[in-house]
Amino acid sequence: MWQIRLVATKRVLGSLAVLFFSLSLSVSGAERLLGGFGPGATATQRALEQRFDGQLDPALLRDWMKRLTARPHHVGSPFGKEVADFLAAQFQSWGFETQIEEFQVLFPTPRTRLLELLAPNKSRAMLVEPRLKEDATSGQHKEQLPTYNAYSADGDVQGPLVYVNRGLPDDYDELERRGIDVRGKIVIARYGESWRGIKPKVAAEHGAIACIIYSDPRDDGFAQGDPYPRGAWRNEWGAQRGSVMDMPTYAGDPLTPGVGATREAKRLERSQAPTLMKIPVLPISWSDALPLLRALGGPTVPAAWRGGLPITYHFGPGPARVRMKLEFDWKLVPAYDVIARLAGSERPEQWVIRGNHHDAWVNGADDPVSGLVALMAEARAMGALAKTGWRPRRTIVFAAWDGEEQGLLGSTEWVEAHAAELRAHAVAYVNSDSNGRGFLRASGSHTLEPLVVEVARDVNDPQRKISVADRLRAHRMVHGSGEEAKDTSPGFHIGALGSGSDYTPFIQHLGIASINVGFSGESEGGSYHSIYDSFDHYTRFVDPKFAYGVALAQVAGRLVLRLANAEVLPFAPGAFADTVARYVKEVRKLADDLRDRTEHENKLVSEGAYVAAADPTETYLPPKPKAPVPYLNFAPLENAVGRLKESARVFEARQLLAGKEVDHVLMRLEQTLIRPEGLPRRPWYKHQVYAPGFYTGYGVKTLPGVREAIEERQWKVFDVQVAAAAAALEAFAVEVDRAATLTKR
Repeated sequence: MWQIRLVATKRVLGSLAVLFFSLSLSVSGAERLLGGFGPGATATQRALEQRFDGQLDPALLRDWMKRLTARPHHVGSPFGKEVADFLAAQFQSWGFETQIEEFQVLFPTPRTRLLELLAPNKSRAMLVEPRLKEDATSGQHKEQLPTYNAYSADGDVQGPLVYVNRGLPDDYDELERRGIDVRGKIVIARYGESWRGIKPKVAAEHGAIACIIYSDPRDDGFAQGDPYPRGAWRNEWGAQRGSVMDMPTYAGDPLTPGVGATREAKRLERSQAPTLMKIPVLPISWSDALPLLRALGGPTVPAAWRGGLPITYHFGPGPARVRMKLEFDWKLVPAYDVIARLAGSERPEQWVIRGNHHDAWVNGADDPVSGLVALMAEARAMGALAKTGWRPRRTIVFAAWDGEEQGLLGSTEWVEAHAAELRAHAVAYVNSDSNGRGFLRASGSHTLEPLVVEVARDVNDPQRKISVADRLRAHRMVHGSGEEAKDTSPGFHIGALGSGSDYTPFIQHLGIASINVGFSGESEGGSYHSIYDSFDHYTRFVDPKFAYGVALAQVAGRLVLRLANAEVLPFAPGAFADTVARYVKEVRKLADDLRDRTEHENKLVSEGAYVAAADPTETYLPPKPKAPVPYLNFAPLENAVGRLKESARVFEARQLLAGKEVDHVLMRLEQTLIRPEGLPRRPWYKHQVYAPGFYTGYGVKTLPGVREAIEERQWKVFDVQVAAAAAALEAFAVEVDRAATLTKR
């Protein structure tokens, strides 16, 4: 009974929070001036956006999705080319100058996949996702890519099996404390808590000879809800395909780092490509994983390592012994990027770019077509407006990328091929990927945070009939934690960008301000990268009426339209300065906490007070004492932030004058955060504030050079990275000062 009352209480709190935030705005949306627009221009822009909304038809999104997901369309596939041609024809019919740019990229597909349990008994993994009568496209086996990890190494290996939980560095620390060595062994890890490519990367660093990754039902299967086709969650045969390219080193084609993968491009030998995985890797379903895990012996794992299968989870090694054999067809295939342009009327040399990828691992209804059909709706609506005589002030570029799933191939090669043009002309990049139902998610450059909040206030949530900003704030107030739950300001903070979608080359390689948007939170499931990511699954469990597809088109469309039409670009240096100040406090606290923890642990070691194993037959090694953490000098960073805050204050206290000169300064602000030498161990990533973590893959590390130097106890590297980050912030402040000279009080 108390559980029912608790749910009711949360519902009441949620309703009160929605009411609070609905009443919190002091002026109506129609009365607020838009960022970058004066009074007259604001009224004109709002009228334009109403006309834009009138062109959005959910029935069209549904029809497009059904057509685009009719067959598998991975990079290099026949239907992938048909999809690109169809998209190009649509953009052309809507009035866009359209072309398809082709790149030649490395894409291995499997010839042999074999996984066998050799001892203590014998079995062979099925490695097949069966056809379901409830899913019309699930039986297209001749065109479907099998379950595999692209850019795995070839190999025929066998050895004892070890369970490594998520397969992350901390998990190997736990294994070491228990005296378990994975050298010469095959490891099995469960998906989750990090990008898949990190798991075999860390395994190889510890001497493992192969890595198996399985989908545990605790994470996205029957422990979460009814499995497909009864419910949305992953069934016993579902397996997650995916790339294991070492993307934290660089994105894009493995053989052409830093240059576009044209036919004439100079390529590395495959043996020289650092992003190719060094050991064989294979994804499997929980049904195929169960016999392997059941055969493991050794100590039982701690509670945090246990999944949802009806077995006792053991570490191993052995008595389970496994053989894995993988062979791949390593070949170059064409990637087709569809690029459509609507020329600007006053500042055509300034480009606002909107992108979503079109390739999928299989049919890809959720990933990526749910986001792609929203982009198509935006382009169609803008084309219709253009046919009535309207033109954007700046040029709008729509892009449908190929090869995203393998490692951001299409977008990265396009960015590398057009790097000089983009540095000169790109204003911002607006990205989406998969889209669901629920709450707005937005991450990106914090100079654009006020623009995102402004747009979110002006788009209504199709389910709750309040703004998506108010719904998100109410959700965070009830379900958030820490400062997020206590924050009662009318806006919200957007997240920072790591990696995992096509914004990466724009922001982290070239320094072009970027935003990634979509909806999620109420349409979770287990179809990701399986044959069941289909039209049938999507229209039953994700967004049946395509209402959130329209909502995404409204959000992303407004972001593009306001960036394209603003009298002066709506960049906010103050929001960025405040955000970086938070990041500096975080890394300082990180260093202080590490120092305190090291002192405490070393004290316990010296006193012999380490925790012994609960079972006297198990091995548990005492932790080794660690070198003390020195007191680190954050003064260069803190001084740079102080300078930046003052520059932003002066700039934002002035009235902006519409003009190309101000625009040219503002659109290059993000580029000042790029350092030519890049980050340690991975110079392709050049942004000093946002980057994917070296051991997180998708997950962001803010102030990455500084933060990772602390985490990895590299104190000399820390000194260099503090200086580099401070220099980037100083350069940013100089440009803000320059913009201020072009304004008046």
